Amino acid sequence: MYILISWTMGFKENLKEQLSFSGMYVKELASLSGVKKQTIDSYLNVHSCMPSADAAVAIAGALGVTVEYLVTGKEPKHESIQYPSESKIAAELISRMQERNRKMALTILKSMKKQEEDEKKA
Repeated sequence: MYILISWTMGFKENLKEQLSFSGMYVKELASLSGVKKQTIDSYLNVHSCMPSADAAVAIAGALGVTVEYLVTGKEPKHESIQYPSESKIAAELISRMQERNRKMALTILKSMKKQEEDEKKA
């Protein structure tokens, strides 16, 4: 029983911290993750409920963190790719866009990357 309570408190606190860090509202997180706002609120309230694995994965993905981070507050031990700060800023901005604009931004980025690759071949 103690471990379950400890895990819940860790998830709740880490979720609150990540929401604050990202500047995202619960409503935005719900929209990005596909998890209902009321469900996310239940993870954040005093009696915090436990998310299902699917919900935890969706929430972590929308926040740009791992489920392990939300649960433990620590990043996974495996080696991760280090992205330039500009890439992190771009990813954050794109994640906050409406779906239509996110798709457009991704199309533009892919087009720019293809142009770079074509220029290297020439």
